[in-house]
This record gives sequence, structure tokens and C-alpha cells, in this order.
Amino acid sequence: MKNLLSRFTEDESGATAIEYGLIAALIAVGLVTVLVTLGGDLSTLFGNVGTELTAPRAY
Repeated sequence: MKNLLSRFTEDESGATAIEYGLIAALIAVGLVTVLVTLGGDLSTLFGNVGTELTAPRAY
């Protein structure tokens, strides 16, 4: 029983998965923050591009 407890306390295999999960969560929060911040500006930009593409040109 003592050997089993010793192996359990020294096992770090789950720590790597948790670290990767935390990194992925941090990246996701960063992406959401950037998209929310720039979302309105990007919508306006693409709206302007769409207007320019569909507007008739006088030659």
C-alpha cells in the first residue's frame, strides 16, 4: 500500500494534459477578446468593401 501511495504522489502524467488544457484555454480567451474588440471594425470594413464592389462605375 505504501508503494502504491508513493507511485501516486510521484506520477506527473496528468500534469502535462492539464498544462496543455490551460494553454488552449488562454489562447481561446485571447482570440475571443481580439475578435470582440475588432469585430465592429471588421464588420464596417467588409461592409465598405462590399459596397464598393457592388456600386456601378462611371467610365
